[in-house]
Amino acid sequence: MRIQPNPARTKAVFLDRDGVLNRSLVRDGKPLAPCRVEDFEIFADAHDALQTLKQKGFLLVVTTNQPDVGNGFVNGAVVERMHALLAARLPIDDIRVCYHSQSAGCACRKPKPGMILDAARELGIDLGSSYMVGDRWSDIEAGRAAGCRTVFIDRQYDEQRPDDADFDVRSIAEAASVICAATDADA
Repeated sequence: MRIQPNPARTKAVFLDRDGVLNRSLVRDGKPLAPCRVEDFEIFADAHDALQTLKQKGFLLVVTTNQPDVGNGFVNGAVVERMHALLAARLPIDDIRVCYHSQSAGCACRKPKPGMILDAARELGIDLGSSYMVGDRWSDIEAGRAAGCRTVFIDRQYDEQRPDDADFDVRSIAEAASVICAATDADA
């Protein structure tokens, strides 16, 4: 799914997928991406939260690592069906995916900012006016490296936490609220 580039620089909210827009499967305190379409559950508050951000003039771009495809655990077609559900149910403008395994060393896998930088270049996004929303340290690091403000959704995972997010929240609805309040304060 791709939108047409905007000749005028615009602001965006970059969104991680699992744990931000849909429920992660948590085992032993660790978040895992769903591997089956029937396990793909979009959060109830996601649509309204994203609609609020759209009304504030943000492009909404999903940036998600899906290494289970590169590792051979999940078929890419299954992930694409999940993304079709996201696109049908949420007001998303673009979806960017890194299918590489953790060991691939690619520039697109978060915590590297490649997906964000590519989207910004292709879509005319002003990164300094944009936000990255994620539930893991790698999302926050990628957003920082790209020059975005960052919002950490704390899902209480038993893993490394970011220590430098601009905002800490508990849900996508709360993330939308703090982004809108910060945008209003900047105006």
